[in-house]
Amino acid sequence: MFLVGKSIPDHIRNLPRQFLDTPFGQMIKPQIEMALKGVTQGTSTGPALGPNVQPSPSRPVPPLQMPQVSAASHPVPHTVRNVSNLSQLQSELAAASDSCAVIFFTSSTCPPCKAVYPIYDELAQEVGGRGRLIKVDIGFARDVGMKYSIRATPTFMTFVKGQKLDQWSGANPAQLKGNVRMLLEMAHPPHPHQNLRLPSLQRPISNFVMYKKVPPLDKLLQKLPTDFKEIQSIAPVIEFVKLRHTASNGNAPAADTRVPDLHAFAATLQSTYPTLPSDSHFAVVDLIRLLFLDPRVSGYFAEETNHTTLLTLLSPLSQGDLSSCPYNLRIVALQLACNLFSTPLYPHQLVSSSSPLREICLRLATNSLLDSQNNLRVVASSFAYNLAAYNHNVRFDGKPDPLSEEDQVELAASLLEAVSQEEQSLEALHGFLFALGLFIYEAPVDGALIDLCRAMGVTETVAAKSKIEALRKEPLLKEFGEELFGKGL
Repeated sequence: MFLVGKSIPDHIRNLPRQFLDTPFGQMIKPQIEMALKGVTQGTSTGPALGPNVQPSPSRPVPPLQMPQVSAASHPVPHTVRNVSNLSQLQSELAAASDSCAVIFFTSSTCPPCKAVYPIYDELAQEVGGRGRLIKVDIGFARDVGMKYSIRATPTFMTFVKGQKLDQWSGANPAQLKGNVRMLLEMAHPPHPHQNLRLPSLQRPISNFVMYKKVPPLDKLLQKLPTDFKEIQSIAPVIEFVKLRHTASNGNAPAADTRVPDLHAFAATLQSTYPTLPSDSHFAVVDLIRLLFLDPRVSGYFAEETNHTTLLTLLSPLSQGDLSSCPYNLRIVALQLACNLFSTPLYPHQLVSSSSPLREICLRLATNSLLDSQNNLRVVASSFAYNLAAYNHNVRFDGKPDPLSEEDQVELAASLLEAVSQEEQSLEALHGFLFALGLFIYEAPVDGALIDLCRAMGVTETVAAKSKIEALRKEPLLKEFGEELFGKGL
């Protein structure tokens, strides 16, 4: 204050805290606290500056606070966890009871230990969330050293699934890396499906099945009631579909076509659709399918507040016996459901257990997979494939399945039954097998899905298809039949 007329800058006053947040700072924290024990630091009044000198207002310098740094204070993920007492260590081991853990017993007077610190930090990054790498200085955490009878540093101890596995001493980087990586394999053994030859499944799926074909618009519009087409908010949408189709044929960029008032269109559709003749419902749904080909439109209707429009369109399929619903309505509804995968905004709604959209689409798909109409079975298999591919990609990325096991079992049962009944359509069989394979690949070996496949005799069912002349050329019969369903179950 006397020299510059202001308080010490924050970036200077925060240096002790920043230092103590480092791994080395955490290690020597107990020694610092012991040295500062009983010491207090406060503000003091500076010397008088004279009657004509007015100092600038300043904040009092707060006492130096030594933060309590511990493993329990939310350590940064994928870093070494420094602990300073037995209680903290036991908490870390308990958190790793379903995976693995490594304890690095070190001391501040151990030069070989310091040489291994960078390697241990790198291994923590490699292990990530699959385990915990812990460091404890037994010079300060004497209760830990006594508990584990540590006589020399560096000493390493490994645990898998809560049980001690190994212990060794010495600063050998190669031994440390090898043992940690072996520990990871024991705690997280690779899925047996990874050892099979399944090129169709051992990769993320980049393409979803879409139905973008535009039917003769004049014939489609003839199926719509005249008074419906002339509604003020409906007519611009019909014109938009026409203009966009013309633009997509090369006359102009489709994105240049101005989007109509979708809010008014959605409100009108929700109020008038239930009153339309049932034989015109399929034409309205097909018009929406074409409308959704524009990402600006699909993005608008993907908003949470606008799912009501899709639910209104699919409401005739949500109740009663689906076999009584018109064939043309079921097939265009499934095509629309497939096209929802053209944007990342919709799939999570189609797999969410709380979404009514998922319930309607799943019911439609599982029933249509067993329909007598070949084209309907093919489109149903496409929707099942899209769901399975989305679930597969999330699982392939090491994350929990977005689609519940119950839903997967229901779809897999319908797919298996469809495979067993298929005797003519190579296209339908390909869709059934691919969707089924995506669900089964890397599914939990002790889960309900694998149990279902074994109980329903998937191996024998798929092998039987190779004996049918019209189906034997399907390549997935060999890849999936011999590898996934043969060796993988």
